[in-house]
Amino acid sequence: MNFTTAVQTCLKKYVDFSGRASRSEYWYFALAYFIVMIVTGMISEMLSSILALGVLLPSLAVATRRLHDIGKSGWWQLIALTGIGIFLLLYWYVQPSSPESNEYGAAAGAPPDAAALPPGAV
Repeated sequence: MNFTTAVQTCLKKYVDFSGRASRSEYWYFALAYFIVMIVTGMISEMLSSILALGVLLPSLAVATRRLHDIGKSGWWQLIALTGIGIFLLLYWYVQPSSPESNEYGAAAGAPPDAAALPPGAV
């Protein structure tokens, strides 16, 4: 997934807390968020605050989908409230995607489930 596709996907799925997000999708979105916050912070602190509030849901959603990708519940984000939990989340966010399907969906790029295909489809 490239930079623009990742950002577009995250903004389109801004309240979609189900499914999975690849490592590249998460980190490209985080990079875009960081760059935009730096630029808007230089322009206006008020604009930066409004933008941060506006991107709160997409950020939480992509982080939840990223945790789903490694087989963890999105509720694990609450561990960041402890302070030290941020480091655990960072460790999980850099982990490679789980190659097999899990309770949150199929792995990205995985072939579709044969049982879900109509008869005669390959």
